[in-house]
Amino acid sequence: MKAGIIGGTGKMGRFFIPVFERAGYEVIVSGRSTLLTNTELAEQCDLVIISVPIHDTVRVIHEISPVLKKDQILCDFTSLKTGPVAAMLKSKARVIGLHPLFGPTVQSLRHQTIIVCPARADEKTVESLLSIFRSEGAQCTIATPEQHDRMMAVVQGLTHFVTLCMADSVRRLGIDIGTTRAFTSPVYHIELSLVGRLLSQDPSLYADILQQNPFVPEVLSICTSSAENLRSIVDSRILPSSGNFSFETPGISVPIVTKQWKRLMP
Repeated sequence: MKAGIIGGTGKMGRFFIPVFERAGYEVIVSGRSTLLTNTELAEQCDLVIISVPIHDTVRVIHEISPVLKKDQILCDFTSLKTGPVAAMLKSKARVIGLHPLFGPTVQSLRHQTIIVCPARADEKTVESLLSIFRSEGAQCTIATPEQHDRMMAVVQGLTHFVTLCMADSVRRLGIDIGTTRAFTSPVYHIELSLVGRLLSQDPSLYADILQQNPFVPEVLSICTSSAENLRSIVDSRILPSSGNFSFETPGISVPIVTKQWKRLMP
């Protein structure tokens, strides 16, 4: 059997080459620097995987769709699923959306999570593909494209937004990060690590995640509303009458007790 990775010259594509080779596939790749075109790859592979930037994914799907046949499997590695899966369903191929929830710098698939969105594929086909990832130690979570994007709006969109807000706040304050290290608390150290990790990535990646997920705007509206409400509580300098103010979410309770609020008082 032959697997083809469009964008296989990129970091994520290169990571998965040995994964499929160990599963018995002959793997070929196409990319900006290859003589093999995307369409030529798609014509000759049993399994076709698209591993390109989010903003290029649908365009590449439309590019290769005319040559795909019913007995082929078409997948993508995109961080969004509703748009790419809808585009893949316009082809004749079997369709399974994939989202590896990790970067290409991990050492292996062991303990890593891959979201799987079967859109047009029988159970045998899906299980055959998932067995490749599971045999390498990956955890596979089944979801619909909409479920995936709604969850990613929080898991990735909200997280990236808050982290970028912190980074920009520090920049606007003109604070030297190196100087703050002498005053670092455990929580601040964790936050700083998250900022550094995000900003070391390609900006177009988190830009696409924030701008192209259709469920992100609602999440960010709630986030900014929450920030405004919390800011009004801080500015009021009024102690909660109950003596205990807490934010409640399913599975999480973060109490802010009276003595902590007193620290805000002059």
